[in-house]
Amino acid sequence: MPDGVLINGKGPYRYNTTLVPDGIEYETINVDPGKTYRVRVHNVGTSTSLNFRIQNHNLLLVETEGHYTSQQNYTSFEIHVGQSYSFLVTMDQNASSDYYIVASARFVNESFWQRVTGVAILHYSNSKGAASGPLPEAPSDIYNQWAAMTQPRSIRQNTSASGARPNPQGSFHYGSINITDTYVLRSLPPVTIDGKVRATLNGISFVKPETPIRLADKYNVKGAYKLDFPNTPLTRPPRTDRSLINATYKGFIEIILQNNDTKMQSFHMDGYSFFVVGMDFGIWTESNRNSYNKWDAISKCTTEVYPGAWTAILVSLDNVGVWNLRVENLDRWYLGQETYMKIVNPEENGDTEMGPPDNVLYCGALQSKQKAQKRHHSSATSLVTGIWNLVLTLVMAVSAGILLC
Repeated sequence: MPDGVLINGKGPYRYNTTLVPDGIEYETINVDPGKTYRVRVHNVGTSTSLNFRIQNHNLLLVETEGHYTSQQNYTSFEIHVGQSYSFLVTMDQNASSDYYIVASARFVNESFWQRVTGVAILHYSNSKGAASGPLPEAPSDIYNQWAAMTQPRSIRQNTSASGARPNPQGSFHYGSINITDTYVLRSLPPVTIDGKVRATLNGISFVKPETPIRLADKYNVKGAYKLDFPNTPLTRPPRTDRSLINATYKGFIEIILQNNDTKMQSFHMDGYSFFVVGMDFGIWTESNRNSYNKWDAISKCTTEVYPGAWTAILVSLDNVGVWNLRVENLDRWYLGQETYMKIVNPEENGDTEMGPPDNVLYCGALQSKQKAQKRHHSSATSLVTGIWNLVLTLVMAVSAGILLC
């Protein structure tokens, strides 16, 4: 269990003198009455789903991970590891006091995890006093798994909004595009392989190649990896391997993320957005395709997969390269619960990809090519100056003074 939840790098407001020590710096968001603000919320933690809410205020969902959503109001919202959402929040209260902004752990023993709660303050310019009293409660559906899944199922693409849109094969009618391949990726609780605890997808625990995959291709290094990742779970004993998905350029594939583990998981795909067309509890079968959303499914790059459940995604493979597909929860990811998709344009032989930079790091079989590196100082902190008041970042602190993000 983490020590706490940080909001924009700061600890909780002292809403409870027993649970929260005195002297902790907390975040304050200053607002004016009557105005509407866009609040972008990111769960950049490494392990735990969070419920986000602002006392006495509605959250109007408008965007997630670069795509507009159909606008809906929520009183609280689940944000899983690696996910990002934007809300419009209108300051329509009487400002009799400040208001709590809360991020609390979800899908855990929530009464035991009560101290693991991030609390910030929403301060109206005409506020008449400090926030006090109990925090707004999180949803009480922890023992009703079907109710908990209602919220992610309600998130839909806004197909009439302007801006960047997913556009596979020239149309929005992704539901009528022929699926070229199907992968069922099953995750299980960690197992022991060769004396070490490992996590698997389809019975394979991924081992990082000694030679980077794209450099191995460029210099024709043999045996750096395999293109034999199975479409369905293996029936043989689990093993470690460097097995990649041999994906087809301009294919339209279906991936079933089957979570047979006991923990909520988030899956992320590099280089792509995908349509989240369905999710349900139980074991996925082909008949579940009848329940897919084939019209306005949300397009994103990170999706939750409930324990004992499945999530189905559709992906248009139009971006050449080698792209990571992984569970975002660090306690499973670093144990090997990931793979890569290799997508090659056979007509251009990879020429559409940018070449390696001058300061590329060589290792493994190519270590002899390594050049001396020049050090560069970064001023990245200046890039976010001026937007802090619109961005809430939720971070899980594993121990005092250490952030994993």
